[in-house]
Amino acid sequence: MLKGKKGIIFGIANDHSIAWGIAEKFHEHGADLAITYQNNTLLKRVKPLADKVNCDCLIECDVSKEEDLNKTLQVIKNKFGNIDFIIHAVAYSDKNELNGRYIETSKNNFINSLSISCYSFTKIAKVFQPILNENGSLVTLSFYGANKVMPNYNVMGVAKAALETSVKYLSVDLGEQNIRVNAISAGPMRTLAGAAIANAREVFKYTNDNSSLKRNVNLEELGNSALYLVSEMSSAVTGEIHYVDCGFNIVGMPKA
Repeated sequence: MLKGKKGIIFGIANDHSIAWGIAEKFHEHGADLAITYQNNTLLKRVKPLADKVNCDCLIECDVSKEEDLNKTLQVIKNKFGNIDFIIHAVAYSDKNELNGRYIETSKNNFINSLSISCYSFTKIAKVFQPILNENGSLVTLSFYGANKVMPNYNVMGVAKAALETSVKYLSVDLGEQNIRVNAISAGPMRTLAGAAIANAREVFKYTNDNSSLKRNVNLEELGNSALYLVSEMSSAVTGEIHYVDCGFNIVGMPKA
């Protein structure tokens, strides 16, 4: 489905990352991938994964640094020329402030969380727009905490709400170029990011027991959903928040 397509994936941390599930699925369907890593600590985890998907374009990139994004752009231009898709799986907040009450959020963490978790997607779209092919696709990752209060999610819920609205505005800005912008709202996963949330196991169990399908989503299913949003099968889909959470988001009150 992606034979001849080229793109970049931001946000692989390890083999449990949603971004890794997407990379595996894209490789399986013939895509040529570039993969970024934030620092040398993560490189040790990411390099073996990049090898598994035949990625020889591994780029150090901190999305909060404009110079890193510009450097990444030049590497991609030299490697691929133009690209067809971007996967944005980047989020951060001080885990000490995810516990307890949202009202306790510090100004610095609020700004940092919004900058990395939301603004980075907008900035990436702007930086890479000149090399995005017509019919290209951008996909970012969200979570149900953008719409409803989830325990110990706090400022990340605000950041994801801003991210989801950014998806809508970007879809209009880039629509004239026939580039689509969508988000996947994934159900809870046992990822590095998820581990930063206190009581993550309880949330995982609750959604497992109370989703429509009585289970949680897996990496392959999230990879398949990203594959759909990047492929020609979703050529008329843009500005959407696509829930891939086994139906948890539509349950108002679980059965007694």
